[in-house]
Amino acid sequence: MTTSQIIQTTYPALRLLDKASFALQLMEDYDVLHLPVKSEDKFVGLISKLDILDAEPTDTLATLQDLFIIQYATTNEHLVNILKKLTSNNLSILPIIDQNFTIINCLSSVDILEATSKFLGNDESGGLIVLEIERRNYSFGEINRLVETNDAYITQLNTFFEQSTGLLIVTIKINKVEVSDIVATFQRYEYGIRYFLGEEQYNNELKDNYENLLAFLKV
Repeated sequence: MTTSQIIQTTYPALRLLDKASFALQLMEDYDVLHLPVKSEDKFVGLISKLDILDAEPTDTLATLQDLFIIQYATTNEHLVNILKKLTSNNLSILPIIDQNFTIINCLSSVDILEATSKFLGNDESGGLIVLEIERRNYSFGEINRLVETNDAYITQLNTFFEQSTGLLIVTIKINKVEVSDIVATFQRYEYGIRYFLGEEQYNNELKDNYENLLAFLKV
């Protein structure tokens, strides 16, 4: 998923000669902590609300230019890189610029959150399994094979190394909602199961029995 595929929000751009009080009012109006600043329609940086609060209301943004944050997204940048920029710099918005440094639009933190949810397949049905694995024992091929032996397939896989335990945490999204058989397969192969989310077989049977009971009582 790249910039062009993410829903974007329109925010105003400030100018170097705008006063701090005006910039602060715009941030209040648009409920953001940052806004882009331009000079002759070229992006020169982001100004934060905290830096404006420390300035005099009549100060121009030009006097605060040393405090500008130089972060932006290009017109064809991947979501993963955009997310890193947003979180690493604790930004509320990230401007999108073209090759001439002209501001095209902005991505808000909400835009990125929604795009990340879509990227992770959260709007698709399926089960979730979180595995704990020794780093040296990680094998995507084996994990994929064990899932496929249960007539399922992986729709999403993410990993991160947990410093406190020294374990690799592997999160897999499965196309099937019912994951009990897959969890049991992983357990047979001595995979640690930290968490799983899905509809279990006995829950299905219980639901069927309950619905049959209701149907009987209505007779």
